[in-house]
Amino acid sequence: MKKFAIIVAGGSGSRMGSELPKQFLELSGKPVLMHTIGVFFDFDPECEMILVLPVAQQELWDDLCLKHSFSLPHQIIPGGETRFHSVQNGLKLVREAGIVFIHDGVRPLVSHQTIERCNHMAQKNGNAIPVLRINESLRKQKGSQSVSVDRTLYLSVQTPQTFRSDQILKAYEQDFDTAFTDDASVAEKAGFPIFIVEGNSENIKITTPTDLIIAEAFLQENIKK
Repeated sequence: MKKFAIIVAGGSGSRMGSELPKQFLELSGKPVLMHTIGVFFDFDPECEMILVLPVAQQELWDDLCLKHSFSLPHQIIPGGETRFHSVQNGLKLVREAGIVFIHDGVRPLVSHQTIERCNHMAQKNGNAIPVLRINESLRKQKGSQSVSVDRTLYLSVQTPQTFRSDQILKAYEQDFDTAFTDDASVAEKAGFPIFIVEGNSENIKITTPTDLIIAEAFLQENIKK
């Protein structure tokens, strides 16, 4: 089945304390975003890559591709006002039936096993989102107090959130809602039940300097293997 990977990369470097957007920061010698695109290309070289990038960042991306001799094929489409609108823009380039992976540009350590689990479940049931169980205790804040909650009832959600194209295209026909936190919440509001698969713990979202250090350590460990 045809595969599409919509890589959403609209972040800034504010929490990194950097003027350079976090997806362009170097990780093991090349920008984070190049690692992310590379994972999906390595998973399936026939996967159609769609990079959603703010117009203001596209010239910088072109310069970085030239600097790093990055030539993996991908299409670029402008980002929108919110993540919802950015994904909506990316979906305009999904022009045939298939499986659509929607992935954060700053999650370069998603495993092929996680992507395959998402692919298999989406082909079977229409969608899949990778999740991890919560290991730490959780508390819910109530005013100035807090109460303990059952952590077994909660899951930590990752990407790629994966859908059959007919399902996600239908879901994104809806108007924007501030309650949308991810693609699964968009599909859920459209009436689709959401299916989960196991994610991988290395699949962190790089948003802080500490995340960058952790990602570097993971990459170096993978090189040793």
